[in-house]
Amino acid sequence: MAPTVAFCTLGCKVNQYDSQAMLERLESAGYTAAPFSAPCDVYVVNTCTVTGTGDKKSRQMIRRAAREHPGAAIVVTGCLAQRAAQELAAMPGVRLVLGTQRRGEIAELLAAALRQEEPLIAVAPLGRDTPFEALTVRGSEGRTRATLKIQEGCQNGCAYCIIPSVRGPVRSRPLPDIASEAMRLAEAGFAEIVVTGIHLASYGRDFGDSVGLLDALRAVARTPGVRRVRIGSLEPAIVTEAFARGLKELPAVCPHFTLALQSGSDTVLARMGRRYDTAGYRRAVEALRACYPDAAIASDILCGFPGETQAEFAQTRDFLREIGFARIHVFPYSPREGTRAARMPGQVPKSVREARAAELIALGAQLEAAYLSRWVGRTCEVLFEESHPLGAQGYTAEYVRVAAGGTPGRFAAVKMERVNNSILEGSLVREEKACAIR
Repeated sequence: MAPTVAFCTLGCKVNQYDSQAMLERLESAGYTAAPFSAPCDVYVVNTCTVTGTGDKKSRQMIRRAAREHPGAAIVVTGCLAQRAAQELAAMPGVRLVLGTQRRGEIAELLAAALRQEEPLIAVAPLGRDTPFEALTVRGSEGRTRATLKIQEGCQNGCAYCIIPSVRGPVRSRPLPDIASEAMRLAEAGFAEIVVTGIHLASYGRDFGDSVGLLDALRAVARTPGVRRVRIGSLEPAIVTEAFARGLKELPAVCPHFTLALQSGSDTVLARMGRRYDTAGYRRAVEALRACYPDAAIASDILCGFPGETQAEFAQTRDFLREIGFARIHVFPYSPREGTRAARMPGQVPKSVREARAAELIALGAQLEAAYLSRWVGRTCEVLFEESHPLGAQGYTAEYVRVAAGGTPGRFAAVKMERVNNSILEGSLVREEKACAIR
């Protein structure tokens, strides 16, 4: 009987891509995939260390696998593994620790780890000469859309962020490789592709001035069979009027943009080491809305950064209302050992951080409801992904979740009739051909 493997992936879409690539490597080596809740021979935990919560959840999942399946081998990989390899290797059941490189060797490294008594630590150091790891995927497990990773690393050095130390310098995937993978995914039936990276705005920086993010997006968007291209998180500085017009020239690009903000206070942004202010952010939003009037603008917000006063918090709250986000993801600040922010004076008490985060989460719900209400009465294209009591649910190009009569895996035209919590419910107008569900 073939050995079984299960994955638990925490954190970002880059981790999701990396997990899919590792799963496919293990399947090629004879493993069969299974749910993380099922009895398996091997459990892989792809960790996150962006916040303290990410650390905590990563360790919890390792302990859970060891507790529920004491005879299984545990592989730990990802950002926390890159930062704390020795600590994780000492946890019960852990046989192999990988970081954010060498994921393509997981099958061979796991075989070597299972032949020895002590855990194998295969965490490669990250330096200026670290290459882009040539991982590939054939699809995306359980999805109608596939993720395509085009970039790795970040060197912005924001005061609060641990990512540059665990993901390394900027490395970009060559355009021919991007085009080839987009073609493979389209041929497999994936009509929607999510383009992701650790810092997408830096794509091509290591290639000189000849290639940039727009070139990578063109390589994906012009692939026959690709109907939607969804872009991962962007930095405001890249979104100029020319960049927005370049996106508009690619009809497949979805008008759904996660534009990094973190704070709506210029003084907080300066302490964070962010490379923009609220005026620059406002210009970026205006550039996008000039080309996409109904664009869904989303962002991440960090509450309680060191020194954040009540007045600075109020500036953030007011700026969120001004921009009118479609959705926001709010996090209380979490000190990361080794970052400048962890050593800054004026650390905000945890209770205050959490209270401010709760207030902004409530505001985010109001903003999302206002955005969703704009769609009532319109007919939109929806890609259905899974079953729903009304029939099926899926997403518009703006990443608005929709439920209506329909079939998972199909594009459909849906007339939006009402908002139910964070879902638009509607009636099916027509349904189109099926695309991939894996």
